[in-house]
Amino acid sequence: MSQARNHGVDHRPIWPFRNRLAGAGASARRRAVAQLAVGTPVLPVLVVALVVSADLAGGAGMIWLPLLAAGPALAATTNGPGGVLSVGLLAAALGVMLGIRDGVPGRELIAVLSALVAVTLASGLASTLRGRRERVLAAVRSVAETAQHALLRPVPSTVGPFQVAVRYSAAAAEARIGGDLYALIPTPHGVRLIVGDVRGKGLPAVGTAALVLGVFREAAHDEADLLAVVDRIERSLARNLGRDDFVTAVVAGYPRAGQLEVVNCGHNPPLLVSASGSISTVEPAHPAPPLGLRALTGHTPGLQVLPFADGDQLLLYTDGVTEARDAGRAFYPLAEGLRRHVSHEPSHTLGALHDELLAHVGGRLHDDAALLLIRKPPARLTGAEADAAAPETSVLAPVPEAKCCP
Repeated sequence: MSQARNHGVDHRPIWPFRNRLAGAGASARRRAVAQLAVGTPVLPVLVVALVVSADLAGGAGMIWLPLLAAGPALAATTNGPGGVLSVGLLAAALGVMLGIRDGVPGRELIAVLSALVAVTLASGLASTLRGRRERVLAAVRSVAETAQHALLRPVPSTVGPFQVAVRYSAAAAEARIGGDLYALIPTPHGVRLIVGDVRGKGLPAVGTAALVLGVFREAAHDEADLLAVVDRIERSLARNLGRDDFVTAVVAGYPRAGQLEVVNCGHNPPLLVSASGSISTVEPAHPAPPLGLRALTGHTPGLQVLPFADGDQLLLYTDGVTEARDAGRAFYPLAEGLRRHVSHEPSHTLGALHDELLAHVGGRLHDDAALLLIRKPPARLTGAEADAAAPETSVLAPVPEAKCCP
């Protein structure tokens, strides 16, 4: 006994442990029953039961017996080969019993049973092929998700001095990856970010997005000038894109406190939310063509410097958001949605916007859509300064109508 105490053995009664074991066993049994219920061909068996009931009620065996084949045929769409075989055997056994009861001639009964066996075997093969295709699709989705995580790396909730939130939806929901792109990284030259949209869809668009993001991540660290970052992306695309391919993008940087640099290359203008709650559209002072088309136009992008104080927010997005239509073919009003849902938490704001966008289109987007929101939180104050500032920062002021930046 003393040795047990010295070695730290617990001498509490053993029945609580047994209760825990019993609870774990019950939980395991419940999981097993749930798995069995999922794999049980309930609907096909119900169809077979309805056919049997109709036969018993009507008594005309040859009218109803061929319908027993509907059971294994339906099982092929919901169950594996084992479930199909089980339903087929059940239907065959009941068919023999009903045929004998109804006095069906032996030759006709054999013909019905032969057809039932053929349907069962064909359904079993179809079920096997369906299961194989589902496994292949699951593997493809897994690869696509891995590629997306490598391409569109998760953005933390805080990057440098900013609160950050991102929402992304690919139009190709089965692949879960698309041609929209975004990135936000801290660099020796301040936080830099990009949001863009590749012309086209599918794997070619994904390849172009990967190219743009790779060049941006390298150039953002190497180049002190934001226009030099854009130039490197342009040169890379000029070497690798086709004549009709291009990428619209907004590249922004925060080189010093209170200043935000923006370069717009044919992309949708960002929305700027001031600390007071007013919303304005950041129209480019010097419009530039999309990335990859500069050689055709000869226009070079210009650098736009905006004041960006504590409490300000900047929303960047792709045209999959603003061109989303409802059943009446009306576009989603992003500025109005932002006015309704703007808050001091970017994740809450984008969560509400994304949910409203999906509701607007009826649950399924027809184009890739990306939203990226950054917010410069006010500097933390202490003591009397915090008490004095609290009434001013606790609630957003009423949001006036959107207006364009000069």
